[in-house]
Amino acid sequence: MSTPLVSEVPASVDSPEELADRFPASFVWGAATSSYQIEGSVNADGRGPSIWDTFCAREGAIDNGDTGAVAADHYRRHRTDIDLMARLNLGAYRFSIAWPRVQPTGKGPVNTQGLDFYERLVDDLLERGITPWPTLYHWDLPQPLEDAGGWPRRDTAERFAEYAAAVHEVLGDRVPHWTTLNEPWCSAFLGYATGRHAPGRREPQAALRAAHHLLLAHGLATRALPDDASVGITLNLTDVRAASPAPTDVDAARRIDGLQNRLFLDPLLRGTYPADVVADLAGSFELTHVHDTDLEVIGGRPPAFLGINYYSPLHVAHRAEPQRSAYVGAPHTAAVDGGGARTAMGWEIDASGLRALLRRLHAEHPGLALYVTENGAAIDEDVHDPTRLAYLRDHIEACADAMAEGVDLRGYFAWSLLDNFEWSFGYRHRFGLIHVDYATQARTLKDSARWYADLLHAARASALPASAL
Repeated sequence: MSTPLVSEVPASVDSPEELADRFPASFVWGAATSSYQIEGSVNADGRGPSIWDTFCAREGAIDNGDTGAVAADHYRRHRTDIDLMARLNLGAYRFSIAWPRVQPTGKGPVNTQGLDFYERLVDDLLERGITPWPTLYHWDLPQPLEDAGGWPRRDTAERFAEYAAAVHEVLGDRVPHWTTLNEPWCSAFLGYATGRHAPGRREPQAALRAAHHLLLAHGLATRALPDDASVGITLNLTDVRAASPAPTDVDAARRIDGLQNRLFLDPLLRGTYPADVVADLAGSFELTHVHDTDLEVIGGRPPAFLGINYYSPLHVAHRAEPQRSAYVGAPHTAAVDGGGARTAMGWEIDASGLRALLRRLHAEHPGLALYVTENGAAIDEDVHDPTRLAYLRDHIEACADAMAEGVDLRGYFAWSLLDNFEWSFGYRHRFGLIHVDYATQARTLKDSARWYADLLHAARASALPASAL
């Protein structure tokens, strides 16, 4: 039996019991993390360097010179963290597997010590009744593969498929659902176009090649895993809105929607790149890296589920002067202020964007199982965090509203379980349900965690027959 944790929340917040009643008993409730952001122990048990280890060593790359060398020390404290997951009544835990732990050079024999950690993690989760939801790649590419060319090179996709098969061979008997990639848009465009993320390159043409090869890696991995494996992918999608009805702003929004959303959705779910995006890119970029059979590989085995990472809508306007951004095929566009409240990282808070996105995906791709695999807010409020609590409540209500309209949404994972290394921002901002004191590694449940635990307790209680209560 799960147990409630009485949370200190404003009286205006809907009760967890009322909100839980809006979801079916089969709905998956969880929280998410990623390997480099929480594990630490970057030199332990044969792990090789990743592009993020290298990037963090570059002067000025990360706020305050922070690194993921220790992070939340999850590699050594995972059992403590699983105890906290059980206190939160989680039904599932979404984590990522560090490729450099499994194959330190990105290819060749498996590093048994590294993979053993994930075996222990999976077994300990199952022992506590928590379903493991691993992601095979959350941005920590083995550095030797980057040295050989990285994601702009086709060979990296082929190496990923071999890695995926090696991990599944060991864990496949205990893991029901597999996610290949997390947010390939970020890996490609923040990593290779703006240089804001590892590996820190500013090569727009390489970014487009990386985007394609990441999708190819997904397709090759789905072929490498057994036919009966439930394999999906997670995309960072958003509700793109034109800043005004002006035709130039509407076209700017179309261009950004194409590069942010449809550049990934269409190959995966339609087996083709969007014609308008290809036309937009054709004048400035060569697309010879797309081979004749690639789209068949990418979309030939449709995802068993689509993971959606949603944080904020995006308001877009036309700009006469070209702008430099991650949207390499849309230089005359710019993100503008939508007028709403913002998180500590400047991201607009608007749950209606999640509802709109879910409705769109359901309308355009009926029959596709959807999961919100990340949703949360960087709020610098420490343990008492009413802003984060309200954010979670409003977005979970948006999920319920979308489901009431027929959307096939099957689960929700809060981002993130723990305060963690937030990429180029270092440790400046906090997303966690659980506060981490980085000096002592002490964990403290925030008010948002207690509210979420109460919601999940209510969801479990409503799913049980009366005789079990």
